Amino acid sequence: MDQPASPLNDVRQRIASSAKIARREPDEITLIAISKTRPVEDCLPLIAAGQCVFGENRVQEAEGKWPKLLEAHGDIELHLVGQLQSNKAGDAVALFDCIHSLDRPTLVKALAKAMDKAARRVPCFIQVNIGEEEQKGGCVIADVPSLLDTARKADLPLAGLMCVPPLGIEPAPFFALLGKIAEDNGLTGLSMGMSGDFETAVMLGATHVRVGTALFGERKAP
Repeated sequence: MDQPASPLNDVRQRIASSAKIARREPDEITLIAISKTRPVEDCLPLIAAGQCVFGENRVQEAEGKWPKLLEAHGDIELHLVGQLQSNKAGDAVALFDCIHSLDRPTLVKALAKAMDKAARRVPCFIQVNIGEEEQKGGCVIADVPSLLDTARKADLPLAGLMCVPPLGIEPAPFFALLGKIAEDNGLTGLSMGMSGDFETAVMLGATHVRVGTALFGERKAP
């Protein structure tokens, strides 16, 4: 088996074990392989091993990497997990199957316009600044209902909520809080959990986990 496939099997097994503890089914959780900064050569073994959902942080990088792969592998889903500038909304709608970083009314407007123009509706997660950190993107918790209302009025398909908890702090309370906010607002999708904490996220209801290092290994220093 190609080297990257073994980490893939390990991550899948860890997801399944965590789901079992939480009395969930493993197929309720979508594993997103975060391939940002990774070359095409690193993605191919994962694709060959059956991984079909990948995540990128930047529209421009994804545009240079994925079009040919998507032509060759029609079952691949591509998710945008990084911050999105409003002027890139059209490009994002054209390339991605899901957007995890909807965080402001101006982006709602830009995405709605782009989706109308493309006659394509792309599911979106509202990104919540769950730790109320000034340096991080995401909608502040108090503004979530208002942003959801704006998105619904614009006919954006809502997949759920997304968060990145503060670094170096136990993530469970933040995952639990995101789940409560989602429940209060009639949403079921939860994009939360990365390489260091996806098992905790699964046990607290994650429907999508965003895993990079555990699949691809540590990034090489530039």
